Amino acid sequence: MTQRYAEFHRRSIEDRDGFWREQAMLIDWEKPFDRVLDYSRPPFARWFVGGLTNLCHNAVDRHLALRGDQKALIWISTEVDKTESFTYRQLHEQVNRVAAMMLSLGVKRGDRVIIYMPNMPEAVFAILACARLGAIHSVVFGGFAAASLAARIDDARPTLLVTADGGSRMGKVIAYKPLVDEAIRLSKYPPAKVLIFRRGFDLQMANVAQRDVDWADLARQYERAEVPCAWLESSEPSYILYTSGTTGKPKGVQRDTGGHAVAMAASMKYIYCGAAGETIFTTSDIGWAVGHSYIIYAPLIAGLTSILYEGVPIRPDAGVWWKIVQEYKVNVMFSAPTAIRVLKKHDPAFLQKYDLSSLRHLFLAGEPLDESTHAWISEGLGKPVIDHYWQTETGWPVLTALPGVEKTPIKYGSPSFPAYGYDLKLLREADASEADADEKAVVVIEPPLPPGCMTTIWGDDERFVKTYFSTFTKKLVYSTFDWGIRDREGYYFILGRTDDVINVAGHRLGTREIEEAVQSHANIAEVAVVGVADALKGQIPVAFAVVKDNAKIATAAQKSAHEKEVMAAVDAQLGAIGRPARVHFVSLLPKTRSGKLLRRSIQALAEGRDPGDLTTLEDPGALEQIRAALKGR
Repeated sequence: MTQRYAEFHRRSIEDRDGFWREQAMLIDWEKPFDRVLDYSRPPFARWFVGGLTNLCHNAVDRHLALRGDQKALIWISTEVDKTESFTYRQLHEQVNRVAAMMLSLGVKRGDRVIIYMPNMPEAVFAILACARLGAIHSVVFGGFAAASLAARIDDARPTLLVTADGGSRMGKVIAYKPLVDEAIRLSKYPPAKVLIFRRGFDLQMANVAQRDVDWADLARQYERAEVPCAWLESSEPSYILYTSGTTGKPKGVQRDTGGHAVAMAASMKYIYCGAAGETIFTTSDIGWAVGHSYIIYAPLIAGLTSILYEGVPIRPDAGVWWKIVQEYKVNVMFSAPTAIRVLKKHDPAFLQKYDLSSLRHLFLAGEPLDESTHAWISEGLGKPVIDHYWQTETGWPVLTALPGVEKTPIKYGSPSFPAYGYDLKLLREADASEADADEKAVVVIEPPLPPGCMTTIWGDDERFVKTYFSTFTKKLVYSTFDWGIRDREGYYFILGRTDDVINVAGHRLGTREIEEAVQSHANIAEVAVVGVADALKGQIPVAFAVVKDNAKIATAAQKSAHEKEVMAAVDAQLGAIGRPARVHFVSLLPKTRSGKLLRRSIQALAEGRDPGDLTTLEDPGALEQIRAALKGR
């Protein structure tokens, strides 16, 4: 580990007050804070106590004097073949208008507003309008099933729900309004008003009298409205974001205001190296944490131009993202390993087709990045590709390289080092003692959590403590529920969820470890490994793999030979104990629309059980392929 980074990180832990006081200067405060940190009630942390600020002011208003005519937001939709751009001044006008519209619909400071929209400018206006008013937004991923939306409505109890008539994916229109109507029918605490933006899709919509309001009609009444920013105490909530894959009552991650703003500003400086006037392209959806943090808040707070993309990475072709980088001179790009693995199945010539000279870094997060994919994209682009590790709960990276502090060497498959502010430990499951180098252990954070992390679970402090701080009885630590190791040079590697462990005859194996080994075979593009119940060994690992060249598995004999080759590759990496009992070949894996693998559903099918809630499934044909593979078809 290098000295400059090490000293920077050490100070962030040993001198929290001094370190974060400096970072707080990156944003505007209406009233200075009295204390940097109040940690009188562990594990609850309050940052910048007594300070008054506003996220919308920091993201929009404060830039008007210096960069009012600079583009703030560029919307590119390959779904509806449209592009729109908004300067900071135009963004200010739109956000003020939507804030006035919300006020007219009864939204007040502290009220909740659910936003159920695709990646479109009006969704960004609505989010920032909430921040302007001091209302708490909760963005629900567009297209979530009615029951999932209803559960979030009942937990947040919104005054207003903002939606669109529909979204589009791969050119297929998805009607949102019927899902909203059904969700409200199912909910116990429905919103009083529903604000609907009509995108021009040919969709029949039944309006509910006294409840449903047309966006365009209302917007005409507030064309030049001006709404002052509500100055919030730093610890007041800014938004609720429900964690994906939650069973039972949804778990609402609550973010504060001042800590969130400071964390976003600092991360643009030290991690993403994005300066005012530059351009960032984050390929996420606004319904996920990455979209909140790195499409909207961090780039705008730092004065960048942010690209909002509606579409997929392979339409019209697998070069569309790199064409955007060339056309808009993108300096910083942020995507997910899943997307890169999708691109890996296409002609690598697309990586060389466009002028990427403006691009300094590509950042990847969302799931573990395997070594072969990391190497493929790094070498293909000829640019530094920085893997980093974080969670919805943290709101910004936990493990990452910090090129804004020091340009440390990149290790393929590693998210590098703990970010400043995170007192990271690897603890042994048995006794909570600290693990040695190269020893697998649980990744934890010693509280207080740094600014920008969740402050609690919405409406449920007890659940916050029980869920995140009760893994170890001997120490009060935040559990990430992930296994990790640290090598002798201080680089960390994430090995998958602690609850994704496969116990084979008493040997505990992380699915990530086996997936890495399977992917070491040259013809494997993507893989999911699950533990399947076995009467003799407790569990056995079973792999489902997507190959790069289908011609190599065209016949039953070729499939069998290929399966043996893959198993041999695993033997070489992990030994026979890690060898999958079977390797099934499929052309796609079941994923949510955000790109998360549905391992639990795959496991259920392999064990002959109900695959569970599939409302977020991207392509139903993927599960049918799993079923067919298991039946030997």
